[in-house]
Amino acid sequence: MTQTLTPSLTLEEFLARPETKPALEYINGTLVEKNMPQGEHSLLQGELCEVINRVARSPKIARAFPELRCTFGGRSIVPDIAVFRWERIPRTDSGKIANRFEIPPDWAIEILSPNQSHSQTLDKLLHCSQGGTSLGWLINPAEESIWVIRENQRIEVFTTDAQLPVLEGIDRQLTTSEILSWLIL
Repeated sequence: MTQTLTPSLTLEEFLARPETKPALEYINGTLVEKNMPQGEHSLLQGELCEVINRVARSPKIARAFPELRCTFGGRSIVPDIAVFRWERIPRTDSGKIANRFEIPPDWAIEILSPNQSHSQTLDKLLHCSQGGTSLGWLINPAEESIWVIRENQRIEVFTTDAQLPVLEGIDRQLTTSEILSWLIL
């Protein structure tokens, strides 16, 4: 279950603190502890990052990052997977990847864990959408569904073999059935 802590910290004070495991998120002035991933969550997160990066990394279209802190719009969140278009990946003056990502991802993916709040997770994806994220996915393995949040905050639920929307430019078709089939070893 997600644990909410009530600190009296500003966002700047929160960002000055050392990272913790599990990660803490700063949402609406409170600290929320992320759930530690379990088997299904961990497997789906790894597979999705690998699939996205396999088709998007070499042609420099986008890059998928697991558990990357993104700070924008007064919040500091850690999506399960944050996908950034290549040209939007923050870099230092020397061209290295920046440590701080102070922009919303282009595609945010959350994987619902047992006992995790559906509404808190959906709220996080809607915050991303309000901040400029083009696409959000909320994968619910227990219900065998994927909720898709588009730019205009329109929500659609995908449950079978309909093709899921992916970030523009990524040449890979995915369905809910295919993604959930990865859970069977």
